[in-house]
Amino acid sequence: MTSQRAFLLGAGFILLGELCFATMGVAIRFVSEELDNELIVFARNLLGLLILAPWLLRHGLGRVSTRVPGLHLLRGVAGVSAMYCFFYAIANLPLAEAMLLKLTAPVFMPLIALLWLHERVTPLLWLALAVGFVGVLIILDPGIEAGALLVSPVALIGLLGGLLAALAKVTVRRLSSTEPPTRIVFYFSLIACVISAVPLTWAWQTPSPAALLWLLAVAIAATLGQLALTRGLSLAPASRMGAFGYFAVVFGAAYGWLIWDESITLRMLVGTLLIAAAGLLVGRAGGGLRLVSRRRSTPQSARG
Repeated sequence: MTSQRAFLLGAGFILLGELCFATMGVAIRFVSEELDNELIVFARNLLGLLILAPWLLRHGLGRVSTRVPGLHLLRGVAGVSAMYCFFYAIANLPLAEAMLLKLTAPVFMPLIALLWLHERVTPLLWLALAVGFVGVLIILDPGIEAGALLVSPVALIGLLGGLLAALAKVTVRRLSSTEPPTRIVFYFSLIACVISAVPLTWAWQTPSPAALLWLLAVAIAATLGQLALTRGLSLAPASRMGAFGYFAVVFGAAYGWLIWDESITLRMLVGTLLIAAAGLLVGRAGGGLRLVSRRRSTPQSARG
């Protein structure tokens, strides 16, 4: 497959994945009217794992054998933590804004590459970080009262989700050099299911039949989105694919307008453009990729 064809196919999978995630956001918004975040996150992971069960039965457990359990664990912990933040933001913010805060991930990726992969941050990447930081400030819209900086706690939780999602995406890129997409999604679902089961010991709720249907919709959309995203990242560098993720804001805004009559404010539009520009600059500079590519042929370093 040519690099151009791989790029276009990867972009198509990323767009499909973001549409699935926006659809998942709609289901989360509805089910969160009845259920708390802890149960929603657990149900998404448990049902997602059950959706993968036919594949496991068909191919056998040997297909899930891995030599990089540490990377899978890191991806799982980062991913489920980002999920808690993201689901909470969806339930308490306009859908487009929640999607955008999650999509700050490409802006954080060069920092992760610097701290974890020890990759040099070029002047262009520093510019991208500065532009992205301004965009984030506009979205957060902080105020000052009695000399203290005031920021919406919900928005900060959404921003933390973006940072954790960036860590998960860099880890997926490293995993995709040796692991097939379905195996990555399986381990993520398994690890996330175990982690998210813990809070249910004190936060269990019995869902209604309608809530169960919404939970199933969350799991189906999330699993399809994970598969599409993982496939897209395996076809082209995460830094180049990051820009296409901003279509999630478009999908989220469309859903928000059609279902809840939510509008896009000038602040949201300017912040979106700046964060998208930062993501494009990161892609142009190849942030978070070069050392990943060099390590693909080094099994020892891949074991983390």
